[in-house]
Amino acid sequence: MKNISIIGAGTMGNGIAHCFAQQGFNVNLVDLSLENLEKARLKILKNLDRMIKKNKISEKDKEETLSRICFETTLAENVKKSDLVIEAATESKSIKLNIFKQLDELCESNTILASNTSSISISEIANSTGRPEKVIGMHFMNPVPIMKLVEVIKGKLTSNETTNKIIDLSKRLNKIPVLVNDAPGFVANRILMPMINEAIETLNQKVSGVEEIDTVMILGMSHPMGPLHLADFIGLDVCLSILNVMYDGFKNQKYKPNELLEKMVKEGDLGIKSGKGFYAYKGKEKAVSSRFKN
Repeated sequence: MKNISIIGAGTMGNGIAHCFAQQGFNVNLVDLSLENLEKARLKILKNLDRMIKKNKISEKDKEETLSRICFETTLAENVKKSDLVIEAATESKSIKLNIFKQLDELCESNTILASNTSSISISEIANSTGRPEKVIGMHFMNPVPIMKLVEVIKGKLTSNETTNKIIDLSKRLNKIPVLVNDAPGFVANRILMPMINEAIETLNQKVSGVEEIDTVMILGMSHPMGPLHLADFIGLDVCLSILNVMYDGFKNQKYKPNELLEKMVKEGDLGIKSGKGFYAYKGKEKAVSSRFKN
């Protein structure tokens, strides 16, 4: 496996492209938006420069990594010869199903199709193709170049051959793959999102403040980041989408998104990406958002 295509040049897509290229793979990073592709290129460049400063790679390593990534806007011409295509588009079921239907038609029969979805059923995605045995989940964690975990999600019809190839491939990226069966939210988000949702509920009920809730979890539970700050980092719209998928899938009230989360997303307070969520962000500085100050 040598040629990799990644669909979607957002936060996850550019991080995945970076990791594959750094390990010697040829990468096509595909996005309809030239602006998104340029942002991705600059982000990868920034991350590589940061690695140079930390003496993790050399200038030559940086140049070779960048040379292996092609930034493309057309899907058809750039996935045909891929050994693996990873979809890293918006966390929307309809968008993902449409992408996989196109990929199934465009790619060669031996190409493995993977999704970086954080919650949507791999089996359902696979059913939109004529090759369900070659469809699998590869759920990377953000930031991709740093985080070691890859959830490898096996759909109902995913073959053992496909699963073993993706587990071996993840190890070649210096990641630690964990095999997970298909269920809403998989493992990571099935556990994480209810915690974030409960932290929002605790805030909404005025049990404590934003910084106080985060401090309890950092100092009391040894979490590296508090749940409200983490929600801002992930994106409140992404948290809402994942909770909705789990609520629809399990019909269990514990996954029902908190009304405050829904309101913030509706108002455009999405976290770091919008400059404001539970905290307000300016450069590298953060402070509790004005809406939560007494």
